[in-house]
Amino acid sequence: MDLRAQDPISQAGIASQLRTRPEVRIIDRAPAADAADVVVVVVDVVDDGALRLLRQAQRTGTPRGVLVVTQIDEQQLVSAAECGFVGVVRRTEATPERLITVIGAVAKGEGYVPADLLGGLLTQVGRVQGQVLAPRGLNFTGLAAREIEVLRLVAEGYDTADIAVRLAYSERTIKNVLHAVMTRLNLRNRSHAVAYALRQGLI
Repeated sequence: MDLRAQDPISQAGIASQLRTRPEVRIIDRAPAADAADVVVVVVDVVDDGALRLLRQAQRTGTPRGVLVVTQIDEQQLVSAAECGFVGVVRRTEATPERLITVIGAVAKGEGYVPADLLGGLLTQVGRVQGQVLAPRGLNFTGLAAREIEVLRLVAEGYDTADIAVRLAYSERTIKNVLHAVMTRLNLRNRSHAVAYALRQGLI
């Protein structure tokens, strides 16, 4: 793991807690050949300076991060998540055991959010879906309702002409819908698009 902090005392404190633990290895600003799986950043609050630090850490190529923070609210949590920080630990709860658990979870692709922030985060997600995405015919998968319907019919074995008749669109529109989905999601062909939709639980 890569460890960063806004001040040297925090950096030294977390480092001293974790250096003796065999479960993690702290990499000191490692070269790319020895890049860390997880970056841990220690800040007081998620302000502009902290966000700059989070973005800088993300640009190093480490895909996942753990944020150790004194104060954080739901909006700041979303800002941290946008920077790839999916593990959040308050300083008051940052025991070596808790840090090891969260770092391990994040390294495996999981997340960790303090329980009292989770309800507010889910409310915010629901608000985004209802007020921003749904009016534009989108959802969190990035697919519009029409795109999902076309993929469902492809999965049922209908060809372009049949889908056009069933949905009252031109064949050209159906082809454009499929092309747009495959291009946007980097899918190779119709079968790959159907497999993606099945894995996402869309059809």
